[in-house]
Amino acid sequence: MLRSNKEKQNELEFVCIEELVPEDHLLRKVDKHIDFSFITDKVRPLYCENNGRPSIDPVVLFK
Repeated sequence: MLRSNKEKQNELEFVCIEELVPEDHLLRKVDKHIDFSFITDKVRPLYCENNGRPSIDPVVLFK
C-alpha cells in the first residue's frame, strides 16, 4: 500500500540500549568474559587512514 508521508513526526522517544537487554541475557555474559579488542588490531590494515567515510566500529559489527 502506497502512502504519502506528509505527516510530521511530533514525538521523540529516548531509549537506553542497556535497558533493552535483560541483566541475565547470554550476550551480557559473553561480553563480560571475552575481550573483543583483538578485532580492531586484525582489521586495521583493511581500513584507509586518510580517505573515505568514517567507519562503524568493527567490534560493533562483529558483535
